Amino acid sequence: MRPRAASFVTSATKPAEFPPGDLPEIAFAGRSNVGKSSLINALAGVSGLARTSRTPGRTRLLNWFRVELARTSAGASAVHFVDLPGYGFAEVDRALRASWRPLLESYLGQRPALKVVALLMDLRRGVLDEERDFVPWLRQRGLAVVPVLTKADKLGKAARAPIAARVKAELGLPRAPVLFSAQERLGIDELWRALLAHVGPG
Repeated sequence: MRPRAASFVTSATKPAEFPPGDLPEIAFAGRSNVGKSSLINALAGVSGLARTSRTPGRTRLLNWFRVELARTSAGASAVHFVDLPGYGFAEVDRALRASWRPLLESYLGQRPALKVVALLMDLRRGVLDEERDFVPWLRQRGLAVVPVLTKADKLGKAARAPIAARVKAELGLPRAPVLFSAQERLGIDELWRALLAHVGPG
């Protein structure tokens, strides 16, 4: 899967700033510095589309990107990627983190255009408390979840599959996580297939 083009659309700090939900949306969630920006850039095929940072918790907005597709079997010709603020980093001011929560709950719980959430987890750390709480919350709202284990290049190939199986069982998800590495270009096509399976005609 190779997108035809990708571009930044807008950022939002409150629901009134959300763009029209005129395209199917794929949201990307995960802990700070789990590699969301690198993954979004790799999927879109545009380096620098989503800015990477060495400072955890830098993404404090909801950011929309338009990704033009070759027409899929589902009929969608474009989708929006939505980059959500990273969670779980202690150095981000607690009051600021608390201010993100209503914004995220409003988006994730009340956005008809949202079709699927890619939940990113560092392969080396597996499932943490945030994911144990977050996955049931998403499923209660009828949202599809595609688990992704990032930074797969940090572990040998023999170690990856057992961790993926354990994460699948621990979260009670119907599919094993996609193993992803921006460095190795691993998992890009598999992740596109998993995400587009939840995207209807657009």
